[in-house]
Amino acid sequence: MAKIAFIGAGSLGFTRALVRDILTFSLLEDSTIALMDINEDRLEFARRAVERIINEGNYPAKVVATLNRKEALEGADAVLCTILSGDVSVWRHDIEIPMEFGVDTNVGDTRGPSGIFRALRTIPDMLDICRDMEKYCPDAILLNYTNPMAMLCRAIERETSVQVTGLCHSVQGTAHMLANWIGAPIEEIDYVCAGINHQAWYLDYKWNGKDAYPMLREAVKNPDIYNEEIVRNEMFIHLDYYVTESSGHNSEYNWWFRKRPELIEKYCTHGTGWNPGVYAYILNEYLRREDSWMQDVEDWFEQDEIDLNRGNEYAAYIINAYMGGEPFEFNGNVPNTGLITNLPQDVCVEVPVVANRRGFNPIHVGELPPQLAALNNISVAVEEMAVEGALTGDPRLIFHAICYDPLTAAVLSLEEIKNMVKAMFAQNRDYLPQFKSVEF
Repeated sequence: MAKIAFIGAGSLGFTRALVRDILTFSLLEDSTIALMDINEDRLEFARRAVERIINEGNYPAKVVATLNRKEALEGADAVLCTILSGDVSVWRHDIEIPMEFGVDTNVGDTRGPSGIFRALRTIPDMLDICRDMEKYCPDAILLNYTNPMAMLCRAIERETSVQVTGLCHSVQGTAHMLANWIGAPIEEIDYVCAGINHQAWYLDYKWNGKDAYPMLREAVKNPDIYNEEIVRNEMFIHLDYYVTESSGHNSEYNWWFRKRPELIEKYCTHGTGWNPGVYAYILNEYLRREDSWMQDVEDWFEQDEIDLNRGNEYAAYIINAYMGGEPFEFNGNVPNTGLITNLPQDVCVEVPVVANRRGFNPIHVGELPPQLAALNNISVAVEEMAVEGALTGDPRLIFHAICYDPLTAAVLSLEEIKNMVKAMFAQNRDYLPQFKSVEF
């Protein structure tokens, strides 16, 4: 009988979907689902939602809900983490301050100045969770869904003994999107995808064993398909391989699309993958959710029936494999133990991994094409400096990390970057106790 702990269970959409998936496996249908959150209202909604899934699925599982992290973790076999350190009133400044200096980001949760400051706030919380895991469930696996994925996983891997992998749905999501573009059933598609989180590459993409890239190159000539993912399609046309994660995210991770207003207008405004005024839309949507989430959840409870069919997220398959079920291959974030030979040793990479009773078994990939490794290496260098700065409390390392962020460097001078970073430290002072001084 497995015990599966959700830390940050108030992330209601994720919790409902992941519990639904977990209980569809016969090996896991009698699991104890331990929900923990710091928000009592959200925790209660999560408990009610899981109880409904258990009752309507007629599963022999049980649910416990607690504000006490130790209680949730004690004896767990697997831990899923979906926390957010700070609410909208905190992280909105991660985007708004760079915008004031001319760095026009989009999502701001993964890398660049916005992602780095989110990491600075989140790394201490993640390490606290992992140190509790070392005490109360040392053999449990940790499945992390919290961003910024690579920096959080790298800090955990450096500082703790917890067996962790970071999960992102962009790999399987993009694989399905590409299959739709060429009219292929997804079950006939095979691929090898590797790189770093949100910037991994389909090194092979095959339909019934044959290279499907020629078909994809023809497909993106279709204006409807091109406009669906303008940034990623431009990267594909010029770099020769398709990248994971959305155009919104990837437009932030390089120099090419957001350094001038006319480029934002051309590449980042009119395609079907964009909303007008993207940042304003995202911010307003999150603010709306802050006000309406209770009603949204009550609406879900009022539905006559709920969908109990298994979804496409990796987590349930991985837990099933770890508990002795069928081994499962997925793309996960793990240390680079020679897996990608032209990225630095030990940094966090996203590669194929096999989950089984031994845990996570990453697969050797070899070299990335040089044009892909070049872009990945820049992001890796930034992330390494940011993680080191977060762990040591060295604000100058954070400044240096942001100096080398591609988009920031394309827009600002070194002095301007320094002033921006100072403004971001000042805004976040109350949330960064690991920094005894923010002078650099």
